[in-house]
Amino acid sequence: MTLNNNNNNLMGKLVSLAKRRGFIFPGSEIYGGLQNSWDFGPLGVELKNNIKQAWWKRFVHNREDIVGLDSSLLMNTKVWEASGHLKNFSDALVECKDCHTRYKVEELTTDKAGYVCANCKSRNFTLPKSFNLMLKTFLGSAEDLTSLVYFRPETAQGIFVNFKNILDTTRKELPFGIAQVGKAFRNEITPGNFIFRTREFEQLEIEYFIREKDWQKHFEIWRGEMLSWIGYLGIDVKNEIRELEVPEKERAHYSKRTIDFEYKFPFGIRELYGLAYRTDFDLKNHGEKSGENLKYRDWETGEEFYPHVIEPSFGVERSILAAMCSAYTEEPAPTGEEGKTDIRIVMKFPKWLSPIKVAVLPLSKKENLSGLARKVYLELKNHFVSEYDETQSIGKRYRREDEIGTPYCVTVDFDSLEDKAVTVRDRDTMKQERIAVGDLVNYLKEKLE
Repeated sequence: MTLNNNNNNLMGKLVSLAKRRGFIFPGSEIYGGLQNSWDFGPLGVELKNNIKQAWWKRFVHNREDIVGLDSSLLMNTKVWEASGHLKNFSDALVECKDCHTRYKVEELTTDKAGYVCANCKSRNFTLPKSFNLMLKTFLGSAEDLTSLVYFRPETAQGIFVNFKNILDTTRKELPFGIAQVGKAFRNEITPGNFIFRTREFEQLEIEYFIREKDWQKHFEIWRGEMLSWIGYLGIDVKNEIRELEVPEKERAHYSKRTIDFEYKFPFGIRELYGLAYRTDFDLKNHGEKSGENLKYRDWETGEEFYPHVIEPSFGVERSILAAMCSAYTEEPAPTGEEGKTDIRIVMKFPKWLSPIKVAVLPLSKKENLSGLARKVYLELKNHFVSEYDETQSIGKRYRREDEIGTPYCVTVDFDSLEDKAVTVRDRDTMKQERIAVGDLVNYLKEKLE
């Protein structure tokens, strides 16, 4: 039996597993933590890097029409004036007058009598006021308005202000894109649901520059690309994803069309990724405000114009959370591997995504056996992200590897000393196969590819 990811207990199970196995820890935990900040542990950072590297390979290295960028976290405040963030990047905030809990207006709980505080059940609220989501800091020794700067709330603006630099140095022709992976910061009113909404997060973003007449065609192309990537994460697109056409009044100020790809998280259907048609809003505004010519010049006709933009936007943390929800599985434990319970917990990640690809498990700590196992491990470590574990029973070690999603366990037993072969156990089928040590690397390469 596979656990449905709408199970109300799933989030608690995932948070527990994430800390117990080294995926994700509460930030600053020894000092009581910091509200909704999270640190990625040894397995979590591997998961995060696997996503970023696979995304970069798919959308940059494997394409001729997209190049990369890594822009600064801090930018001139004029950037945010031109982009509209200082004026428009805000939420409507209300506060319960009795318990002082703050809410976004659209997240207020309602009943038959109107709005009610989810914390204390009061109906006594302040009037809504605009709350800018940008995080402030000061650059230099003086802390005054002249040194006020903002941490970027999105990676996109670093791309737009570098458009001319990239165009001049790469000589790309339309259509083409600029990709960026990096941190962004938003002073969210109500962060929460584990790593779903945090104030510090990482984006995978592309600005794809096109001619205005082609925007609908490229919008649909990118819609397909995003759905394909979602499936690559191991998510069931048909049953776990809903596409929401965002109405005009709810779209960002720069968007003419936006689709949200929503995932069925255990706490409800929420946005996973977004696809937006930003028109020529950004380049035109930055060109006019900066005085720089940010127009594209057609090499053949000499025509100059501001390109329009399709923006596929992906979040790293939400990718991880959705992938973990989809991968989490509970099954009856096989005979001999029951451990403390008769349920086997398995993170059935796609193999490319699994943080550890191979675990080497000697059947005993005896010197001759562990010596051979170490040799096998050191050889495999040259080819795959691997780990070595010789503590507790073999059944409990299998269970540990299942919980972190390791696709293959290699068991070195006493027969290995004689026949120079090992047993390879498949995570998903639990089938075991005897493989010669000399053939092991090639065998695993074929399986993991």
